[in-house]
This record gives sequence, structure tokens and C-alpha cells, in this order.
Amino acid sequence: MSQASNFRPEMPAEPTQAQRFGQARAARSATLMEDYVELIADLIAAHGEARATEVAKRLGVAHPTALKCIARLKREGLVTSRPYRGVFLTDAGAALAEKVRARHRLIVDTLCAIGVPREAAEADAEGMEHHASEATLAAFARFIAAKG
Repeated sequence: MSQASNFRPEMPAEPTQAQRFGQARAARSATLMEDYVELIADLIAAHGEARATEVAKRLGVAHPTALKCIARLKREGLVTSRPYRGVFLTDAGAALAEKVRARHRLIVDTLCAIGVPREAAEADAEGMEHHASEATLAAFARFIAAKG
């Protein structure tokens, strides 16, 4: 019998573990909404509107998946849509998109400043922008300001 099979994890109390998993699920859910809102803002800036078909293609998801998330964004008050037109951001949606975009730019700038190639920095920032704490982002901003 190997040592691995003798391993017994130290389990946190059920409420503590449930809270941790709940926080992780909420973070994934927020990440998804942020990705959609950021992309919708980019499409509106580039084309004047964002169509669900284009959102689905650019996120690499099925059209029904995009429609489901867009419906959720509507319920959350982040987007509106019009028949035979696209999806548009509300003021709250535009503010969220700008917040996400600013975090993304800050992370890309910081990664590039420490020598990460821009293409890798852009790809890495896609995930990091949703999970970096305010303390980390503030430290990144101070670092960039000191370099400039």
C-alpha cells in the first residue's frame, strides 16, 4: 500500500467548506458576466452594436449559450436589447465594462513592464483581470507609476 492511499485530508467544517465553494462559484459567475460585458462594449465600439451571434462566435460558445447569458445580463440590469437589433449596455453595464477593461490594461502593462511578451501578457491578463484583488491592482498601479 502506497503512502498516497494512506493520505487523509484535513477537512474543514462543513459550513466553512460550503462557503469556500460558494465563493468560488460566485467568482466564476462574475467572471463570465464580466467577459460578456467587456466583449459587448468592444463590439459596440467597433460596430455600433453587438449581436448575439457575434458574441457567441467571439467567445467560442454556442448561440443558445450566449442567449442564455445575455438574458441573465438583462436580468442583472447590465444590457438591453431590441428586436432585430443588437445588445446594448446600460449605464451599469458600461461602467462594469470600463472597470474590467481598466483592470485588463493595468495587468497587461505590468506584465509587459516585467518582460512578458505582449501577446502572452494579453492572454494571461484575460484570466487575471477577474481575480486580482484591489490590493494587488493598487500595487500594480504604483509599480507602473514608479516606472513611468
